[in-house]
Amino acid sequence: MVMAPSTLRSFVFLAWISVVGIGLLGLWLWDFAPGENPLPLIIGSRPRVTVRQGVIVGSEVKTGYPQTLEMFLGIPYGLSTAGERRFRPPVGVNASTEIFDASKYGDRCPAGPSRDGFPQSEDCLNLNIYRPKARDESKKLPVLVHVHGGAFNTGFGSNRQISNLVAWSAEPFIGISFNYRIGALGFLPSRLTAEEGLLNLGLKDQALLFEWVQENIAAFGGNPDDVTLMGVSAGAHSIGHHLMHNTDRPPPFHKVIIESGATTARAVYTPTNPMHEQQFQEFLTELGFQDVPEPYIMDELRTLDVKKIKEASDTIFNIYNPSIRWPFQPVIDGEGGMIPIPPIDAWRSGKWHKVPILTGFNTNEGAMFVPKTISTASQFTAFLHRLLPSLSKDDLEILNDVYPDPLSHPDSKYVETRKGVGLGAQFKRLEQAYGHFAYVAPVRQTARFAAADGDAPVYLYHFAVNSSVIGGADHGNHAPFVTYNRDIRERSDSIEEISGLMHAYWTSFITTGDPNAIEGRYPDRLPWPAYTRDAGKLIVFGAGNDEYAGGQNKGTAVQIMDDTWALEECRFWWARTELFEL
Repeated sequence: MVMAPSTLRSFVFLAWISVVGIGLLGLWLWDFAPGENPLPLIIGSRPRVTVRQGVIVGSEVKTGYPQTLEMFLGIPYGLSTAGERRFRPPVGVNASTEIFDASKYGDRCPAGPSRDGFPQSEDCLNLNIYRPKARDESKKLPVLVHVHGGAFNTGFGSNRQISNLVAWSAEPFIGISFNYRIGALGFLPSRLTAEEGLLNLGLKDQALLFEWVQENIAAFGGNPDDVTLMGVSAGAHSIGHHLMHNTDRPPPFHKVIIESGATTARAVYTPTNPMHEQQFQEFLTELGFQDVPEPYIMDELRTLDVKKIKEASDTIFNIYNPSIRWPFQPVIDGEGGMIPIPPIDAWRSGKWHKVPILTGFNTNEGAMFVPKTISTASQFTAFLHRLLPSLSKDDLEILNDVYPDPLSHPDSKYVETRKGVGLGAQFKRLEQAYGHFAYVAPVRQTARFAAADGDAPVYLYHFAVNSSVIGGADHGNHAPFVTYNRDIRERSDSIEEISGLMHAYWTSFITTGDPNAIEGRYPDRLPWPAYTRDAGKLIVFGAGNDEYAGGQNKGTAVQIMDDTWALEECRFWWARTELFEL
């Protein structure tokens, strides 16, 4: 066996192309994935790269970008996870001499909705590579690996325009996106799965991908000694965990971009946490496995149709989603695991890889998650106590002081002023409290711990563009600004400027480790200062701009400010991090 048969797409018309290739310059194939532009693939020139697993044949894209890109899509980095390999650590692909047609995206991992017609299957461990055609082939290019988000229950590799990020960069680099197992198939915490060594499989998929990059990216013109990881939300949480994994050896990356996430984000429990055990039992019951003897459960799960596994996984997620008590999450898996100790303990003991970090948060991180109509103070407290049962009565009393009730405190900054859009009186208060707990405080925790060490620079940002009336600068709203998406560029001149500046800072960091080093299209942009714990400065993007939300205010594209926004609230959450890692 040389490669999983179901992943191998034989490229049967290579000989024909060699004869009539020039005549095919006008022939277009369209390949579309949400987050990516439609890809008109010109077959007339098909770049070929030979690696251990075979010959990878890509395609050129000449439309929709400022330069021609070469793309290699759907390349397997692991064998199919079906059958006996389900609920087991991933296995890398074997050596081969096969020719692989890399002109189409591979299957996505089974979890979440699939409304766009793209197939999901357990043969989903695949990656996509984007590189500029015009490059100095004598030099190895920096490499970006993007880890997708989606609450560890949804999402796929091509859901962000990494190709756009590459194409508009002033300095060349290679971009990579990939799929990894999510939902119950990737993260199924419980006492049983812990005993069988089956925790955090999705993080292990990611680690296998990083190994693949180290072994193979040089063949594509990339530098394995200059790799940046980048991700939003669950992708950012993942990178935070890898930042603290195997700290006794050199990491397979050299810089990280952690957007709206962190290793201490939300809650990282042990696998035997009562909520995880309850969700595991509900998952088994959904499958009719409640009476299966424990020694046979995992073997029996491996025999089921994957559609049933996916349906049960999605069902349990949807039950818990309204309360944001998401199932199927990474957990502390002990010595030798992906998260060997509580993340806050790793920070305090100095156990992380000392690499340059670019990280940040959005103003309204919690808006998309919390109920819109919550209206009373008791509902506010009850929602957070259900989400975080380890908060004591005293903690909840302090919480209500830190976030003053807008109904009893008319001067509270959490008074809801938006009328006629269906928002309850406690919505602003709750979305800010949840956003601070889950994202803002953990991001700043990363910045403060890493900056205090001083071994590598840290750059902190705050994204403040008001992107909708209800959501504001919501979770993930910054993502298309960074990749300089067409719909962002065409919204207004000021929105384009904010997006262009963010793209310039990010790509400069990717290619040099310094967001200021490459001038690009914005040579006069404000210098972004490295963060220091004692006198922290951060960069703020788009404060006061509401054009994307239908307003007329242009705001300020970029400014440097002291790191003081919502500081009291973050201190409340920092003092209680241990309560969310039990």
